[in-house]
Amino acid sequence: MGMNENIGMLMAQVSRLIRRAFDEKARTIGVTRPQWQVLTLLDLHEGINQGGLAEVLEVEPITLGRMIDRLQDAALVERRPDPADRRAWRLYLTDKARELLKQLQPLAVAMIDASLEGVSAEDRNAMTQGLQRMRANLTRRSPDPA
Repeated sequence: MGMNENIGMLMAQVSRLIRRAFDEKARTIGVTRPQWQVLTLLDLHEGINQGGLAEVLEVEPITLGRMIDRLQDAALVERRPDPADRRAWRLYLTDKARELLKQLQPLAVAMIDASLEGVSAEDRNAMTQGLQRMRANLTRRSPDPA
């Protein structure tokens, strides 16, 4: 493997290309990739507070606050008071957001399928396991057994 083909550089290039491809697809539906990411994570962690979601996204709470403001203005996210903390808000998807996610999901699947064209199931599995191990090493957590 030459200097230009190290695994870190390849992962960065592929990641950038996937982000670019998704941005192009998502734009046709009227959402940005960061918005899609917030909506997807909210779908998985509905009712999370803004601070917790900022941690998951690895962004500053003020940055997430602005994103949530825009999503709320677009009627995609709803803030509800946290019963345990009067200063905090819990975040929930609206029905409009759920419909949007239904439209985005096939785009994401098609994009990933296209990017993996010609890669065998065995190689996909090995790649997934390798990336899970790398993530675990970098986050000091054990990989998912699945």
